[in-house]
Amino acid sequence: MSMDFNFFMNDVVAQARKEITAAGYKELRTPEEVEEALEQKGTTLVMINSVCGCAGGIARPAASHALHYDKRPDQLVTVFAGQDKEATEKARSYFTGYPPSSPSFALLKDGKIVSMVERHQIEGYDPATVVARLQKEFEENCEEL
Repeated sequence: MSMDFNFFMNDVVAQARKEITAAGYKELRTPEEVEEALEQKGTTLVMINSVCGCAGGIARPAASHALHYDKRPDQLVTVFAGQDKEATEKARSYFTGYPPSSPSFALLKDGKIVSMVERHQIEGYDPATVVARLQKEFEENCEEL
C-alpha cells in the first residue's frame, strides 16, 4: 500500500512542479538558489507550492492567471513546501513577520518582504479572488512591462 501511495504522491508532486514552471516560475530547490534569487534587485514573487487541494485548485491557477496584467514582478520563483524543505525554509526566512503558510505568495522588493498572500487568503476562495489580490499587489509594487 505505501509503495502505491508513494508512486501516487510522486505523480502529484511532478504534476504540481510542471504546472508552476509551465506558468513561467523558476523552481528553486536549494537554499543557495533561493538566496541568489531573493537577493536580486527589483521585485520577486515567490509562490510557495504544496500538494494540498487548494494549491492545485486555487493557488497554481491564480499564479498563472495573475501574470496577465500590465504590471508584473521582475522575477517569478517557486519553492515546494514539504518537498524541498531546506529551500522552503530559506525562502521563509525572508518573510519576516509571517508564519509558515502553504500554499502562499510572497512579494519581495530588493530582497525585503512587501506583502504576503497567505493560505487563509487562498483556501476557500476562488482563483479569480486570489488573482485580484495578487494583481493589487503588482499594481502597488511593480513596474509596468
